[in-house]
Amino acid sequence: MNSVTLSLLTLNILADLSCWQQRKELLVEGIEKLAPDVIALQEVHLSEGFIQPNPAEWLAEQFNYTQLALCPKTGRAASFEGLALLSRLPILENFCLDLQSQQRVAQIAAFSWENQKLVLANCHLFWQPGESPERLRQVERLLKHLDSIPGKPYLVVCGDFNGEPHTQAIQLMRQRFRSAHVEAHGVEPDYTCPTPLKRSTWSLLRTMFHYITVMRPSQMRLNWRGVLDYIFVDPRLRVIECRVVLDQPAKNDPRLYPSDHFGLFARLEIPLEQPI
Repeated sequence: MNSVTLSLLTLNILADLSCWQQRKELLVEGIEKLAPDVIALQEVHLSEGFIQPNPAEWLAEQFNYTQLALCPKTGRAASFEGLALLSRLPILENFCLDLQSQQRVAQIAAFSWENQKLVLANCHLFWQPGESPERLRQVERLLKHLDSIPGKPYLVVCGDFNGEPHTQAIQLMRQRFRSAHVEAHGVEPDYTCPTPLKRSTWSLLRTMFHYITVMRPSQMRLNWRGVLDYIFVDPRLRVIECRVVLDQPAKNDPRLYPSDHFGLFARLEIPLEQPI
């Protein structure tokens, strides 16, 4: 059977732009080496004035990605944060699915690739350490929407799920999809978040506010790190490779990283058997 390959990078790029002027150089260096066909970004800073253009637009210009699709969050957050897809493949559709809590959305895009239809969901799910009923409901809503897409296209779901591998939301995803990193290595990464990146005062206050509003005392862990980022693939696709990327600090600063998350990069083999 004939097939084509697709390369994908997913990264939470950090919305508050801490150390952005230095971080963007590391991003360019890393992305240039990877040369992904599609980049899925979470925590994209959208508001005007802080930086022009926004980081997704800036990266698209640096690497000549001809397709750029944005997906703002809902409510008040819609004016300053969202998701983005940068693609060398034609984007046929771009839909923002309201996940109905914490102003979260899933970006769902349909691509054309060698006369195949591939649907990619780019996610940034409910933030709450440990188990989260809201995050589980968001995954259920996402899967229900994906099930409603006609024609049974190939599916890939990626992003910052804000849930560790043992949680119910991730276990539900594993019932329907395969983790690309597990397919390639037998296990998930040691961790994908956080990196030692220096954070701005605003960012630290924002994180503290989230802790106060949703944190449970039993979940408080100093120096926590874990896996929050995934690439889940349709069982009909073959994972050629998957690895943690953008995981090295600047040569002259051990606390300067591309983001507060590592990225995940995968190459997938797509059978040429389902014409659009």
